[in-house]
Amino acid sequence: MPDYIYWIATALLAGFVGLLWRRQRWLQRRQRLLGLLDLCDGLESLLDRSQLRMQELQAVVGRVPADIGAVAASALETGLPVREAKRDVLQHRLWIQQEGETASLAALERARLALERSQGRLAGQLRALESAGAELAKATAASEELARREPPALRRPPASP
Repeated sequence: MPDYIYWIATALLAGFVGLLWRRQRWLQRRQRLLGLLDLCDGLESLLDRSQLRMQELQAVVGRVPADIGAVAASALETGLPVREAKRDVLQHRLWIQQEGETASLAALERARLALERSQGRLAGQLRALESAGAELAKATAASEELARREPPALRRPPASP
């Protein structure tokens, strides 16, 4: 059998292996991109829940006397951190759309880690917000109950809306 047949077979085999390797890399990249989009969706969902929870807490803070709840009320009213975080998620989505197909696997991994860190921090902050909200609601209800028992002369004036 001539030598050129072995060379042709070797070249064909190398080409086939190269195609399989490129296909595998493409599948890995696609899987990571889908994972990044899922992380963006999860982060956006957490932000929506945080925003909703902050709106719910505004009603509770509104029942607290103004001198006590002023700082909490102003923090809840701005909503700026949530809007900024949503803008950051949108920037991640745009990066994925524009650069995801050509980004290295290492860059995709860094983006995944950054999104996971953000999601972890936000989830912890949301838990703290819910806990603080529950404590505030409990304290407010107890305070209102005590205020109902006080003689009218000792009561604080009602909070103005």
